[in-house]
Amino acid sequence: MTSLYFPGGTPVYAKCISALSSPNLTTDERQDEILQCLGSTLDETMSGVNTFYLIYAASLVFYMQAGFAMLCAGSVRLKNVQNTMMKNLLDACGASLGYYSVGFAFAWGSSNLPGQQSTVDSSSTSFIGTTNFFLTETDEKAFFLFQYAFAATSATVVVGTLAERCQMVAYLCYSVFLTSFVYPVVVRSIWNTEGFLSSHNDDNSISDVGVGVIDFSGGLVVHVTGGLTALIAAYILGPRKGRFVEVDGKWKCRDFPGHSVALKVSGLRNAAHFYQLEDILLIFFGSCKTILDS
Repeated sequence: MTSLYFPGGTPVYAKCISALSSPNLTTDERQDEILQCLGSTLDETMSGVNTFYLIYAASLVFYMQAGFAMLCAGSVRLKNVQNTMMKNLLDACGASLGYYSVGFAFAWGSSNLPGQQSTVDSSSTSFIGTTNFFLTETDEKAFFLFQYAFAATSATVVVGTLAERCQMVAYLCYSVFLTSFVYPVVVRSIWNTEGFLSSHNDDNSISDVGVGVIDFSGGLVVHVTGGLTALIAAYILGPRKGRFVEVDGKWKCRDFPGHSVALKVSGLRNAAHFYQLEDILLIFFGSCKTILDS
């Protein structure tokens, strides 16, 4: 039979027995010692489960990158497949640099991270964070990984719009800039308790009228941010070269079909499958946590 262990390697049974070894304890004191011992065991177990779930959920979110890559590769002409796949790879690389250096600090710095003891007044409002740059003084590394996966997803939403339109260096600069300065501001305003749009902030104008922005699984923070960025980028860059040609004094649109319907369908199913699975897990574990907290 496998024994449960404390972080230091001491079995739970031995730890609890050692806490009761004093002969001067009364019955009530012994019961308190047992409850404290079991309570500390449950706290450590829940902490481990939370960390595992964050890492697993982050892997699901990040794996959608593969679905987006297949979708984009199948939607472009054969000569541009390598370029599009490289841009999907640059999303993850650029997002990691931007979000690690300043993005996470702007989004979550100087505030209470989920799972940590409250140290900041929830009624305060701030535009960006001013601490935890380069993950300094940050113990929640699993939480950073989870948030980074969402940041990379927001950046990769734009890759389909910029396909066959943008050079590689410019796209890398975009990925770093979006995950460093644009996306973190949106995250802080909605997900952070200090955000001026957050429904958890007790001191903003939106909460005063009984409403607030409640984002579910990144539908607003991640996808609307990426979608609006894609719309602006498409407007600035314009159509792809050769898309419109002049024939007899009239402009006509040329059809640029994707080279692989199989890749498009596979990528769409891949991204949708993991996004739906993530939603199901969020609902399940969120309900379990609510029951345990109550």
